[in-house]
Amino acid sequence: MQNINETLKKLANNESFQDRYVALKRQVMQDQTIKQFLDENADFITREMLDGSMSKLYEYSNQSKNCKNCESLTACKNMIKGYEPQLFIKGKYIDVKYDRCKKKVMYDEQQKNARLINSIYVPKEILKASFGEIELDDAARFKAIKLAKDFVENYEPGLKQKGLFLHGPFGTGKSYLLGAIANELAQKQISSLIVYVPEFFREMKNAIGDHSVNDKLEAIKKADVLMLDDIGAETMSSWVRDEILGTILQFRMLENLPTFFTSNYDLPGLEHHLTHSQRGEEEQLKAARIMERIKYLAQPVKVEGKNRRV
Repeated sequence: MQNINETLKKLANNESFQDRYVALKRQVMQDQTIKQFLDENADFITREMLDGSMSKLYEYSNQSKNCKNCESLTACKNMIKGYEPQLFIKGKYIDVKYDRCKKKVMYDEQQKNARLINSIYVPKEILKASFGEIELDDAARFKAIKLAKDFVENYEPGLKQKGLFLHGPFGTGKSYLLGAIANELAQKQISSLIVYVPEFFREMKNAIGDHSVNDKLEAIKKADVLMLDDIGAETMSSWVRDEILGTILQFRMLENLPTFFTSNYDLPGLEHHLTHSQRGEEEQLKAARIMERIKYLAQPVKVEGKNRRV
């Protein structure tokens, strides 16, 4: 077998190989980021080190830096998708390491935040909501957003803090505001649970048959921050009001767990809804108990504005 050094010597003396090497070196030395690296480390880099590291410098020069040549993370052109090359000196050579690019960092943060936001029967667009995209088109709407932001800024696990009872007409963005709060909390690594109340209550009724009511109830009532979306839109029964909603609110009141609500009803309207069951029963005392818990847990604020569903 021919000695490898002899093979390399022959290649070095080969005219076509030399031409390719010169062209490669010219391309490498025209890269502005490589020039900057060499200037910054001029005291450490020798001619031998430079020649011996040419293949690594060529690898570096052919990839996107600072996401300049990549339209998106999925369209990343680098050897390792989502990672950009960084030059560093390793012993007697210049080497390349790979760090997450800014698009990859942003994506990873979004994925991590998404895992903190749990939901039951909530549309996906609600889970992508942000304060920055909410229109400030009337005073009452502005007040709701300010109170929501104040909650996020001041929230500390374990401390008593009221949520919000967001009420107002259809399509004014109450549910969207819940999603924005959830996303802001996720950025602070605080988990939350958004529940679409009518479907959840329907599921709880079905859970009686498979004996899973208690397990599901435990998961809901112990959420760090619970958001009950569209309360009052459900068909009310005494069992749902007292055994499900009442149990959740009682636990959260005793444990000082923040709770948010959205409703088309104001507080008196919701109390009237809770008073009358689908069977025509009228139970004012039991409805009043539920309302006292809601008032303890959340501050009422009206959300007005144009109907954004039209």
